[in-house]
Amino acid sequence: MSASVFEYAIIRIVPNIERGECLNTGVVLFARQHRFLAARILLNESRLRSLAFDIDIEPLREQLEHIPIICGGGAVAGPIGLLPAPERFRWIVAPRSTIIQTSAVHCGLCDNPNQALEKLIDRLVR
Repeated sequence: MSASVFEYAIIRIVPNIERGECLNTGVVLFARQHRFLAARILLNESRLRSLAFDIDIEPLREQLEHIPIICGGGAVAGPIGLLPAPERFRWIVAPRSTIIQTSAVHCGLCDNPNQALEKLIDRLVR
């Protein structure tokens, strides 16, 4: 399959909305032509504590763990998991005012969406 368009958003933790600081903690990528929707999460606890030393990390970790499950779809992901992949992607990237947010949606081209996801993780999160 030749290169095709993909969409992605950075998953961020915003521990204090008033300060406007955030920590990139993952990427969600959707490639319609490849029938691909996946997210990778890498929570760097020491970086997060540098922004919010008293943050309760365990509830965040639990919420972040749900994102790849929702990407995978199916009944295990609850009602959202039963939606088609494009709708699950739009639900994940919808604007929120909670501690876990996503960036604007960006586009790119790839032959292999899994490799594109790994490159984005390396460039934007690690």
